[in-house]
Amino acid sequence: MTSLFRPFQRSYNYLYRTAHEKPVMFYSVVLGVIGPVMTVTIPPIRESFGYVAPAAVPSSYPLPNRPRRSISGYEDE
Repeated sequence: MTSLFRPFQRSYNYLYRTAHEKPVMFYSVVLGVIGPVMTVTIPPIRESFGYVAPAAVPSSYPLPNRPRRSISGYEDE
């Protein structure tokens, strides 16, 4: 039975040693793994707390519904 857990024990020991000897590398890997997991888990959690997405930002300015007047006084001649 202990032979089944031996690879996991070695992995745990390696991670434990790395966290103490090279903490910057260890936590960089931890944050790198957590990022993609958060993209899947956070949106459902936010919706369960009642978060509603804001309205979309307009992509163009509405033009007035009237005939265009010609501009006077700004000619570059």
